[in-house]
Amino acid sequence: MLPRAKNDWTLEEAAHLVRRAGFGASPSEIREIHELGREAAVDSLLEPDESLADVELPEWAEPERVAEERREIAAKMRESRLEQRDMTPEERLEARQKMQREIRREQQQNLVSAGGWWFERMMRSRAPLREKMVIFLHDHFATSAQKVRQPVLMLQQNQLFREHAFGDFRALTHAIATDPAMMLYLDTQTSKKGKPNENFAREVMELFTLGQGNYTEQDIKEAARAFTGYQVNRLTGAVDHNKRQWDDGTKTVLGKTGKFDGPQVIDLIFEQDAAAAYLPSKLWQFFVEDEAPNAVVRDLAATFKAGGFQLKPVLREIFLSRAFYDGTVIRNQIKSPVQFMVQMCRELEIDDLPRGFVLIAQGELGQQLFYPPNVAGWDWGRAWINTNTLLSRYNTAGVVTQGAVNADGVEDEGDSMMEMAAAGGRPGQQMLARMVKRSMDRWDGPDYESIAPRELRKDPEKLVASLMDRLFQADLGSKQKAAFVDYARSKQGVVFTNHEVAELCHLMMSTPHYQLC
Repeated sequence: MLPRAKNDWTLEEAAHLVRRAGFGASPSEIREIHELGREAAVDSLLEPDESLADVELPEWAEPERVAEERREIAAKMRESRLEQRDMTPEERLEARQKMQREIRREQQQNLVSAGGWWFERMMRSRAPLREKMVIFLHDHFATSAQKVRQPVLMLQQNQLFREHAFGDFRALTHAIATDPAMMLYLDTQTSKKGKPNENFAREVMELFTLGQGNYTEQDIKEAARAFTGYQVNRLTGAVDHNKRQWDDGTKTVLGKTGKFDGPQVIDLIFEQDAAAAYLPSKLWQFFVEDEAPNAVVRDLAATFKAGGFQLKPVLREIFLSRAFYDGTVIRNQIKSPVQFMVQMCRELEIDDLPRGFVLIAQGELGQQLFYPPNVAGWDWGRAWINTNTLLSRYNTAGVVTQGAVNADGVEDEGDSMMEMAAAGGRPGQQMLARMVKRSMDRWDGPDYESIAPRELRKDPEKLVASLMDRLFQADLGSKQKAAFVDYARSKQGVVFTNHEVAELCHLMMSTPHYQLC
């Protein structure tokens, strides 16, 4: 077991926990979790008071609505086929293409809805660590809507991750093997006896459970035969195993020989020592630091294996460890784009953002939910930051912080991201950008009267100290604080309006310090 941190802890350590094991919080929320004590605080994250039953899906994704929608599509297809009987080949082609366009349009709308729904879950959830684990698992078992194209299947997979966020990782791996979205993404449904597709067999070993060097190419070929015969109905999402298309011959996988099927291969994988070490090392990299020391991996692997591959004991050990709170770890992780946006909202106590803006911002920042770039997921750490994405972060912060300034009669200066999204884009993108701009103009934005009360604004030093506590939860040093105070004094005027508070917040969010978690 990893050496544990002392029982006493600081507000800075509490803030570190809620940033890494969630998406940050307001100053009052950080004080509340600090008052619990370190161990009780970690337990509150692992045992949240928000149950899975509290997670309400978008209306279009509710099971009853999905079933109704599928019946409607099937009826339309039957009706279309009847209508096409008397058509010319050209007319039939045009009719089919029209129906496909209508379906794609609705699917695209639902994908936007799904991304907005999940982002709002992260902003508002009382189970932030669970949502953080959903992101981890979405990246680990990377599946992209660009290929799957069916929003309801992506959302069902998202719920699968939520259900298993703290649970049995081996059971989750079994479930992901026959998850419809994953099957479509890795072409499992095309794998048949005599023509096995190796995609899932390769990724389940290389990326999901064992890591490179812990299997052979022959293991992949043999395992691919075991995963043959699984089929997914694209219309209903139902999965079944066609025994006639399953290779029932003898296979040798990871040193064992038998007439294995897919589930049996997964069980063989979890008998390997590497299966106990691989995922804990990735969890450490995600929550703590870029490289997991050998001693850390060894201890976490022992916990993982002894606990029957349960995730909760591993997470608890990480968040109670001395190493997690080391000075070299705190604020030494570059925020992912989603972390950057959600943390900003939680710190400014915003519980809503126009969904169109969320979509555009994710694209500009380089991490669009439900669209990881490939089966290996996103590149993390320094890969998040380049000249373009850094400018996009500043622009995003500008749009969000300026949301409420119109109440003071000042023109909104946060239009640069909308202009970037529209510039050179297709007509549809330009239209979306204009619609988003209108929705942002109607959006209230942060409640600066609460965040920075008028009485506090009379003293620039106290105002800066309060906002630094909110946005950094740490002392950045006298030089940086003096720069903020000087800026606040230069903007003070007769009345320190919401516009000036917004500008001060924007300045703080545009510093290198704010890019770190």
